[in-house]
Amino acid sequence: MYGIADLDNCYVSCEKVFRPDLEGKPIVVLSNNDGCVVARSNEAKKMGIKAGIPYFQLAQLFPGQKIAVFSSNYELYGELTGRVVSIIRQEAPAYFRYSIDECFMYLDGIEIDKLQEWGENLHNRVKREVGMPISIGLAPNKTLAKIASKLAKKYAAYKHCCMIDTEYKREKALAWCPIEDVWGIGRRYAAKLQALGCITALDFAKHHKEWVRVTFNNINIERTWQELNGEDVVPNEELAKKKSICTSRSFNGMISDYETLFTHVSNYAARCAEKLRMQHTVASIVGVFLNTNMFREDLPQYWNFMEQRLVTPTSSSITIIQTADEVLKKLFREGYQYKKAGVIVMGIGAESPIQQDLFDMNAEQIQKMRRLDEVIDRINRMHGTETIVLGAQQYTQKNGKGKAEVFANAIKHDFRSPNPTTRWADVIQLNAKVEKKKN
Repeated sequence: MYGIADLDNCYVSCEKVFRPDLEGKPIVVLSNNDGCVVARSNEAKKMGIKAGIPYFQLAQLFPGQKIAVFSSNYELYGELTGRVVSIIRQEAPAYFRYSIDECFMYLDGIEIDKLQEWGENLHNRVKREVGMPISIGLAPNKTLAKIASKLAKKYAAYKHCCMIDTEYKREKALAWCPIEDVWGIGRRYAAKLQALGCITALDFAKHHKEWVRVTFNNINIERTWQELNGEDVVPNEELAKKKSICTSRSFNGMISDYETLFTHVSNYAARCAEKLRMQHTVASIVGVFLNTNMFREDLPQYWNFMEQRLVTPTSSSITIIQTADEVLKKLFREGYQYKKAGVIVMGIGAESPIQQDLFDMNAEQIQKMRRLDEVIDRINRMHGTETIVLGAQQYTQKNGKGKAEVFANAIKHDFRSPNPTTRWADVIQLNAKVEKKKN
């Protein structure tokens, strides 16, 4: 049997851990630069707040409504979800972290008649020790487990854990699940299936395999059909590391000068390098892309992507930033207002062994850079992200006297919550009042 643990309204739940006063109130979390709504509490969903609504429209669409608004705080979300994963690591025989709020679990060794109780106990432990609600889906394969987790999240009678372990339960679950909500069915294929009369997952599952093969000629769609019919065919994700890592953001406003653009790209490159080190891998290709604002038809448009191969695969922040700078110089064009940039590292493999090049850095230099990255990573884990950064990552702006001043971050996050679990400056302080006993 497989299981999936899915945190309910993950970003919102993270914000509520240290704000119990928000229980039962509408809450939204905004995207980078406080652009639009990316996460909503159940109360916000009931109000009719849709994902993707621009922040500035909330006051217009919901006048007089008190809505708690938060900027995205990925440092907080990563730390709290990491605590949840550590509990899953202790409880499950094996697991694979699929995303920031989802973990697949492989439950061989747990008796099937004890799985329901096991899932309920997992929910209770996460709620007790971390303070976040989690829904568990159990089934013979990953696709059915995903559907089971949606049922566990929607219906309280499941006690946060739904198990599909019989043919009757499988058909009932598929009849309930809209085709567009099936894991592995993208928007384009969902529209095609709906046009062909497949409104629910059960409609699709009842077709013949040959019909699926001829109609779609797509191995992933065929695998999804097999899983909906109870087979276990989707490969285990832990067997393959990520083949590429991308970090990108839209800017707060538009940028036309190279220096500011380079600082943004340096930060994205540093984040890619950090992710490589977290999964003990190295990259052999660094790519950069630039976008103007496609919605500003009154401005000249430009989009481009270039990449450069590294002589020796690496996860060094310095090397990846330097390479990204070389690529950016080739990409950059004067006279354009840029709205978005991103860095992609590719050709990812294990950090050891690495085939070195005769004319590249020697082993001693590589070790020095590795030790530097280790120290920076350790300090940033202890005191909060970006406590220490490379010089290329520091933004500058002109003060009133025409001199350049360094400032920490160019990302807009006016509603960002503190980080009491990762930053000493944000640790919660309690004021205890001690009353003296009268003699």
